[in-house]
Amino acid sequence: MNNWYQMTWEEIGELPRRGMDAAMLPVGATEQHGPHLGCGMDAEIAGKLCDQVAAATDIALLPLLPYGCSIGHSKRWPGTLALQPKTLIDVVKQIGDWVHAAGFKRLFIVNSHVTNLAPLRCALEMLRADYDDLMVALINTGTLSARVRERHFQDAEDWHANEAETSLMLAVSPQMVRPERLADSDDEDRTGDCVFSHPVNRTSLNGVTGMPSLASRERGEELFAWMVEDLSELIRKGMAESPPLPHSYFTRVEIKKHGVNKQ
Repeated sequence: MNNWYQMTWEEIGELPRRGMDAAMLPVGATEQHGPHLGCGMDAEIAGKLCDQVAAATDIALLPLLPYGCSIGHSKRWPGTLALQPKTLIDVVKQIGDWVHAAGFKRLFIVNSHVTNLAPLRCALEMLRADYDDLMVALINTGTLSARVRERHFQDAEDWHANEAETSLMLAVSPQMVRPERLADSDDEDRTGDCVFSHPVNRTSLNGVTGMPSLASRERGEELFAWMVEDLSELIRKGMAESPPLPHSYFTRVEIKKHGVNKQ
């Protein structure tokens, strides 16, 4: 596996020269996950998933970013370590700058925390506007395919620390789970009729939304296998993709009397 953290600068520089011009950045979070899951759950699934996918696809695996935009979890429960959205934008943009400087032309951002999505999308916009030869993809682990999405949303629309996440941890990182707390950790989704987006302290009694009591190692193994298979397929597809049109971001068009011609 091409693990950036363990490779030398010569080994990293050799990857684009031999045709591997793609890198994958796992982005998680450190935040409360109810009374039954460790606070590093999002980072744990991003790291475990990307490890497996990197081994299957030969992509360069960047070090895990374990902090994210978790300010919506409030300060009601200790454990959350959150970045402001603008901080996450800057961090990922600057990581992308250095990845491009190392010769890579494809960056897959694999995100395991829902509210990282907006800042990560901003970082994507900035990177592709700066570099004509860099393609950036943003993939969210909970919705990376139809079957994966269905499982994550099965017990709650505004899910958090629910059956799916708990089952995943039982399967791949059981040390993150407190089994004796599963039976009393369930909490309903109260957001169904809401117009506004409310912080978690106003939607959950214990930091959970969903039914962790339904979790099992077997269900987690099945879901994790789907996630590895479906993300690997997306990565392979992306590594073969070219832009639909070859036009440069920076080249203006020349307006002529009878039409528009590219300079």
